[in-house]
Amino acid sequence: MSEWAAKRFWTTTATVEMPEGYGIELDGRSVKTPAKAALVLPTAAMAAAVAEEWDAQEGKIDPSTMPVTRGANAAIDKVATQKDEVVTLLAAYGDSDLLCYRAAGPHALIAQQKAAWDPLLDWADQTYGVRLKTGEGVMHVPQDPDGQARLTAELHQLTPFELAAAHDLISLSGSLVIALAVMRGHLETTAGWAASRVDEDWQISQWGEDAEAQMQEKIKKQAFCDAARFFALCKA
Repeated sequence: MSEWAAKRFWTTTATVEMPEGYGIELDGRSVKTPAKAALVLPTAAMAAAVAEEWDAQEGKIDPSTMPVTRGANAAIDKVATQKDEVVTLLAAYGDSDLLCYRAAGPHALIAQQKAAWDPLLDWADQTYGVRLKTGEGVMHVPQDPDGQARLTAELHQLTPFELAAAHDLISLSGSLVIALAVMRGHLETTAGWAASRVDEDWQISQWGEDAEAQMQEKIKKQAFCDAARFFALCKA
């Protein structure tokens, strides 16, 4: 994306209310997505966040410092153009949800998984009427098709912007249930991330942590938090 490599060329950044949402202008020129679509944002809060990211750029534009802008671009250029396919991709996590695959031992890990994950499975049952089955090991645990259909329907109700956030929350955690709990406000963001890391944290407690793994953990956690914030901005 050559436009991302450009240096700052504007002086003023502004949000503009439009009939279909909110836009961003740089010296009076409307910002577009990498695919050259109009960057139209659903809420004033999201527009303000995007404007803040653009205004904070100094010298070369650095997309790594612009998570809200990147999320909006993904929603418009990728999700909105193939929403059904994205829903199908993400719904598949409900049939292989992280929370359903339990360790056979040791007892301490079994207890930690149960404490972190069983309440979330209970919540999904209470909220969606879907009781996911669990099993030991990594062999596939078939889930009830009717329950999967209800979870898929929940994803279909999301807007392209909300679905862009859901994509990262689900893929980073490996759990549709964790993502839904965060999006619904049942779990705080950091608690959702911690729930997705029970196995990794156990391994660290036993064997220690290397620097590279620690760096990757930090990057993924930040991306998860960015996605949760992006979802909240869709509702603000």
